[in-house]
Amino acid sequence: MYKREWLREFVEQTDFVIIGMCAACNAISVYSLYSIYMTMNAIGDVKVVIVQMIASALGLTAAVLLSIIDYKELCEWYKVHMALCLGLMVLTAIIGFAPPGTTNKAWISLPGGMSLQPSELLKISMIITLAHFMEQNKENINEINTLIKLAAVALVPFAFVAYQRDGGTMLVYAFIIASMFFAAGISWKLIAMAGGAAVVGLPILWFKIMEPYQQNRILALIFPDNPEYKSILVQQNAGKVSIGSGQLFGKGFMVDNHNNVPLPQNDFMFSFIAESVGFVGILIVIGVILCLCFRILVVANRSIDLQGSLICVGVFAMLIFQSIINIGMNLSVLPVIGITLPLFSAGGTSVLATYCAVGMVLSVARHNKKKLF
Repeated sequence: MYKREWLREFVEQTDFVIIGMCAACNAISVYSLYSIYMTMNAIGDVKVVIVQMIASALGLTAAVLLSIIDYKELCEWYKVHMALCLGLMVLTAIIGFAPPGTTNKAWISLPGGMSLQPSELLKISMIITLAHFMEQNKENINEINTLIKLAAVALVPFAFVAYQRDGGTMLVYAFIIASMFFAAGISWKLIAMAGGAAVVGLPILWFKIMEPYQQNRILALIFPDNPEYKSILVQQNAGKVSIGSGQLFGKGFMVDNHNNVPLPQNDFMFSFIAESVGFVGILIVIGVILCLCFRILVVANRSIDLQGSLICVGVFAMLIFQSIINIGMNLSVLPVIGITLPLFSAGGTSVLATYCAVGMVLSVARHNKKKLF
């Protein structure tokens, strides 16, 4: 009798719409990877497909389990998961490696030929920790001492990512932090000051921080006809051709006439799916991503405490920013900066971390929402 009541309560309080949309994205991802393996030989090893399937199954399980745990408890345990994540980041500096196609030693080898990217897990811990401290200091959020404390909490994980010189991940972290500060109620005056400081700092970013290859990727989009940048645009030009050749309804997945795009399983998964399902199909895919992000904002709005709302805002910022940047890369609107399409691109750690983030949203939906009475 107790089990039946628990199951009924679980079904009633769990947001299966969010779970369903995530599972749909993953199903497309796995089928796309299998199609790439079978028809294009771009992956080279079916292990990529198997890892994606295992990560999806583990991620879905983790999301359900996290939904059962009260998110407030995970916030109280911030010291534990933050310490573990930072410890893994330190390990990357000692035994980390850079997979083919990347230059950042941000991965750790695991048994069975698998790997772990700790920065993906640290992203989730940062969202939880920052939400916890913002909840504690919500009454004096605009005081200078409070802002310094919150900035320190945010900058510690950001500094570890910056040490790896992973520009794409740094941008994701920065957008998450900025979104959470905005949602926490930072005054417009402070926001304007921060915006002004960012504009003033652009020359420093360009001349002192950015590597020449990063500058060239931006210049290549501004001056696409310049022969000097021809080699830089090879992947993006191939991606555009791939997207366009899908036309209205696509070529289908298991066909052998897909255009050759370098590393289609990673940053350019969007172009492969667009070629497979066409303009109509890719609009549906984008629609699912937007609906998932909107649903997360709905959960944030229903939360009765700031902590729950900010966790949802952090997860929303992560998903929407990565999606916009990745699709922009594929359309040659934005430079290639190594940001994958959440739940679609190959990467076991990324899929697992995304599901953990979604699990936190499900926990907020389950344990903390506005009630009618």
